[in-house]
Amino acid sequence: MSLAGRARAGALRPRPIVCPIEHLHRDRAVADAARAGRFRHAGVTLELGVEPDWRHGGLPSDIEWRIEWSKFYEGLDLAHAYRQTGDRGYLDAWVRLVDSWIRQVPAGDDRSDVIGRRVQNWVYAWQGFAAAPWFEGLPDGFGDRLLTSLADQLTHLEEHLTPERNHRTLELFGVLSVSLALPALDPDGRRARFALQELHRNLLTDIWPDGVHRECSTHYHMIALRSFAGLRENARRHGIPLPDGFDERLDRAAEFARHCCRPDGTIPALSDADSGDYSALLGLLGVEPADTAASFPHGGYFTQRSDERFLIFDCGPLGDGGHGHYDLLSFEAWAGDRPLVVDPGRYTYAEGDPNLRHWFKGTAAHNTVCVDGLDQTPYARKAPKGPTAQPRFLGRTDDELVGEAHSPAYEAVHRRRITFVDDGHWVIEDTLTGEREHRYDLRLHLPPGEAWTSGSAVLAPGVALVIDGADEIAIEPGWVSPQYGVKHDAPVVSAVARGRDATFRTELLPR
Repeated sequence: MSLAGRARAGALRPRPIVCPIEHLHRDRAVADAARAGRFRHAGVTLELGVEPDWRHGGLPSDIEWRIEWSKFYEGLDLAHAYRQTGDRGYLDAWVRLVDSWIRQVPAGDDRSDVIGRRVQNWVYAWQGFAAAPWFEGLPDGFGDRLLTSLADQLTHLEEHLTPERNHRTLELFGVLSVSLALPALDPDGRRARFALQELHRNLLTDIWPDGVHRECSTHYHMIALRSFAGLRENARRHGIPLPDGFDERLDRAAEFARHCCRPDGTIPALSDADSGDYSALLGLLGVEPADTAASFPHGGYFTQRSDERFLIFDCGPLGDGGHGHYDLLSFEAWAGDRPLVVDPGRYTYAEGDPNLRHWFKGTAAHNTVCVDGLDQTPYARKAPKGPTAQPRFLGRTDDELVGEAHSPAYEAVHRRRITFVDDGHWVIEDTLTGEREHRYDLRLHLPPGEAWTSGSAVLAPGVALVIDGADEIAIEPGWVSPQYGVKHDAPVVSAVARGRDATFRTELLPR
């Protein structure tokens, strides 16, 4: 029987592959909403129907909404709901959504990284439906159309792979996953061999020797790591040998992931990042939570940690590509599962009025010193267009971290010393040295809630800040964005000093 014939007969099902994101898509509410044609991405919910206009529907101006929607993550939630309930309506909804996309959208209509995620998620959902004991196969005709579309998209993807970095990793992992799950689309194994070879090349290129991903974003580090971890687990399950050096470099990437996690298991949202809990990923990698401090000199991240305290310090490069924020010498600190000082995150990639892309990316939105209201690196929505701020890490001891920032936007030099006192609280000393007078603004971003000043002190639930060296201390409105498209009001401490030189001394006290 032909491939199409077996699909029509319901005999063809994906060969089981590991799905590293399956645990994130078990939401009945998401499944019910998708079944009703309602979708939520980037903080926006739209009613588009179960056979929507995929190309021209009334979509938000932020293109990230359509990008996420076109990846079909809801299919995994629909498959989980189907397994839990036996309600065929969840399968029918997925079939109608996928079939409407196939009818309307040419195989190469999206960016390559979107295609890579979509074909992978189609296979994840399909195998999720097929895992239910009451699954009797796909509807007549749909299996044929699905396989044909997957084959067309894979062909386009192979011919239009992103040249480097994170998108290429995601695309190659999509090719590998579909090829392993549906050998009929890769009868001689060529696609799988090519994807494995190129993923190994990307691992060695993108993960620096200290284990930090070259884009220096905690979020994109985890996204790339998830693909490489999925590759290793699929290779183990299917008896595929991995290239020499693969495990060693992957273990280094896992080590950074382990050490950058906060005490509550989530990650700090550093450089175009969302927060999130990646404990399942660390479990897949066989990695235990960190209990010691660590240094990652290539990526420029350094941690201080005790049983109840955690701080991560950024004294490294902006990162390759356009995800780097202008946050040199910034830090984030926690006491137990309570945030003390946080990085606000990314919120949006879209520019508007006001330009919140600039606000979240700019120096003033980070826990460092802003000089004359300028960004450390001149603003660009994506990759920098000129010189960037340069770090100089000056060393660490058991309880101290010291670094320096040099900006192309001004001549003043910022040096920061962070002292971890008795594994209980921190003292942050900021020294600014200029050749002329400047306005130095020490910025500290607190989690959502109330904050108030009392002389040289700032008080908020769970934390007290005592700041010496400022001419004035104020609380400004700001935001914290735990995920793309979502922001919450949060207070910002602004401590200002004017002069050629300035020194701030801040005691950071959990309470």
